[in-house]
Amino acid sequence: MTGYQIDDVPSMEIDDEFKQILKDSSADSAQVDLMSEAIIAVDESDNELGAISKVEAHHSSGDLHRAFSVLLFDSNNRLLLQKRASHKVTFPNVWANSCCSHPLFSESEREIKDALGVKRAAIRKLKQELGIEEGQVPLSDFHFITKMVYSSRMNEEWIEREIDHILIIKADVDVNFNENEVSEVKWVDQQELEEMLVADVEGDGEIAPWFRCIASRLMTQEWWDSVGDSDKLSKISDDLIHDMGDVSHMLSYAEGAGLNVSIKEVKPLVERRISDSLRASKHSTLSDAMMHLVDGGGKRLRATLPWLVSKAVGDSHSGLLDIGAAIEIVHNFTLVHDDIMDDDDTRRGLNAVHIEYGLPTAINAGDAMLAIAFERLVLAKGLDNKDVAAMVNRLAWMVRRVSEGQQLDIEFEDRIAVSEEDYFEMIEGKTAVMFLTCAEIGSRMSGADDETIQCMADWGLAVGLCFQLMDDLIDVLSDSDTLGKPAGSDLAQGKRTLMVIHALSQDDSQGLADLKAVLGKGDSATQEEIDLGLKALADLGSIDYARERAEMYHSKAHSCLDRLPVNPAIKALRELTDYQLKRIS
Repeated sequence: MTGYQIDDVPSMEIDDEFKQILKDSSADSAQVDLMSEAIIAVDESDNELGAISKVEAHHSSGDLHRAFSVLLFDSNNRLLLQKRASHKVTFPNVWANSCCSHPLFSESEREIKDALGVKRAAIRKLKQELGIEEGQVPLSDFHFITKMVYSSRMNEEWIEREIDHILIIKADVDVNFNENEVSEVKWVDQQELEEMLVADVEGDGEIAPWFRCIASRLMTQEWWDSVGDSDKLSKISDDLIHDMGDVSHMLSYAEGAGLNVSIKEVKPLVERRISDSLRASKHSTLSDAMMHLVDGGGKRLRATLPWLVSKAVGDSHSGLLDIGAAIEIVHNFTLVHDDIMDDDDTRRGLNAVHIEYGLPTAINAGDAMLAIAFERLVLAKGLDNKDVAAMVNRLAWMVRRVSEGQQLDIEFEDRIAVSEEDYFEMIEGKTAVMFLTCAEIGSRMSGADDETIQCMADWGLAVGLCFQLMDDLIDVLSDSDTLGKPAGSDLAQGKRTLMVIHALSQDDSQGLADLKAVLGKGDSATQEEIDLGLKALADLGSIDYARERAEMYHSKAHSCLDRLPVNPAIKALRELTDYQLKRIS
């Protein structure tokens, strides 16, 4: 393979889709060839999962993989930096540490003992990128310091998601860089590096996000003082994986990904947390019942929302995925009990839990899920005791408000007079509060200021209200296959949606009579009666009225996002704001 002085570079076959993506990129043929390299996919604990091509690991939502970053110092304690070539597929034209790349999926570079695999990979890449001979950087002179996990998006197409092994070596070397990899090098002392970190440089010549993480968050004075001293370097070495979160905002020209890609980045990580929690019971029937709706799929909006918000307004970390998992478990608990109370037989195209496992087990599963959600919450990474107490209090408040909203929903079915104010109080508790809580917690745990936290809480509330209004509209405007439950079932159950409340306030007419005839009739309602009731909602202007209110909250949510500083992650929040509206537009 181009530029390598080794006999065997493991590679993987790239499918036609990736070949076209690479062809459409601005990278040259040599860089395209390198994207077929087989590198090491890992889990969050840096355990090897298998081989993955470099292109697959970096494209779209990417996959977590092993990487290394070399900090090479000379005898004057100056650090070697490289500016990545314009030919690079990912992050061209940025200043980075001495060498940063990936160990290959080969026997020698997969070895984890004494970090030998990443050290061998470092020697290989120092030669390939910078022309530094192996004899000048012997294996024994490399010191493993620590690891960090981070993600950084360049644009919709390309992302870095790495567990980065940081290595230090002190050596006087001869640099003859490969212009296909590197456009420029320079040696900097501590003061010069600090000046680079605070310089207001955007675009060509700015600092790579991963190197900024190392230099500004990890690289203490002790690191500088320890360079060249094996004993001191051994003392600062640790086995930690420092959680940097998503650092896309550190690159001025970074472009955010859309909602689907942004969710896909962390959805498997959240779902693993959910499954680990719900599968922990030794009672398989209980575990299966709790997992029934989770296994049925779902977009995981609530589960990923704390993470998505934190990226948009501050710093993110993996503890937000634990919080999201806890909220998603609560959400699924409410669905299990909702289906019992509403006497719904199906959910997400599956039998409801009480149909599949029986009523007693369904009730028990819901109760267990609520307890497990709080277990998941208190185990969240990156939270101190004060944070945990605040999160428990806020999640408990959310559950209480959801229960209050559900109680109003139950009582409305037997009440003749339900006002719009009553309805909005109900949906705020039953639906919107969960979005509000996700947004508020995500911004609070990101370190945002009080004004931003309130802004995001307002956004979450507006999105949640719009979401429920649109959900009510979808029930009357979609078919049963799309819904995963009978179309118009809310009418037959007597649900007091905004459309129904509006229609009941109109003057007497045949349409109003048709609506009243089916409202609350339950299983005895015929399809013809349901269809007449749905037609009445349209004829009485009630569907348009509800849509107008949904659009009002949609606009309010966007106005909240307009108040935020520019950040690439806001793109996903805007798409989420539009999500329900587009389903029936």
